[in-house]
Amino acid sequence: MSSNFLTTGDKLIDSTQLFYFIAASLALTLLPGPDILFVLTQSISQGKTAGMTIATGLCTGLLFHTTAAALGVSAILYSSAVAFSLLKYAGAIYLLYLAYKAIRERGSLTSLESVREKNLPRLYRRGIFMNILNPKVSLFFLAFLPQFINADSGSIPLQMIFLGAVFFAQAIVVFFIVSFFAGMIGTKIMEKPGLGKKINWAKAGIYSVIGIELAFAHQ
Repeated sequence: MSSNFLTTGDKLIDSTQLFYFIAASLALTLLPGPDILFVLTQSISQGKTAGMTIATGLCTGLLFHTTAAALGVSAILYSSAVAFSLLKYAGAIYLLYLAYKAIRERGSLTSLESVREKNLPRLYRRGIFMNILNPKVSLFFLAFLPQFINADSGSIPLQMIFLGAVFFAQAIVVFFIVSFFAGMIGTKIMEKPGLGKKINWAKAGIYSVIGIELAFAHQ
């Protein structure tokens, strides 16, 4: 049996290359970075459902970056200092706004039951905005995906979109697992009075650090 994976028509991507891509994607997803920190803090402070919701939003943003890389939009972002600066400052301002909101939250952590369904769409949109407004993610996909592209294996944009979908799938599985266990930790923390305000400040600190780092990021 062939060891190739069908992508389009009679053109094939080698399954070994796909295996290497999945392994590299898992390693990158598990490395401490903005996305996994967002999922951790949200899951601890508001429970696993909130964490999974914001993780879904973050991964939805990854699909945007994948499409942008496939269509060459990321290349335009890379070549335009103005576009890069506008996007990164918008992202930094948004993160600092979230930090401010975290500080203004009341001193006790939100219970699992209090994450109402009406709040989930807001968390989902927050995840999308946090991801899309980070131009470093676009540049990452622009540099990462082509390493696993075979120019002789059919449409390059379709290959990039396919690999982006694979990255999305593994990322959302990882984030859901992280959300589940972080939510369990959050439940234990909520049993201890006085820690809620500290968690909110920690969340604000994470948002602020990432926002400031983004503001000073270079192409």
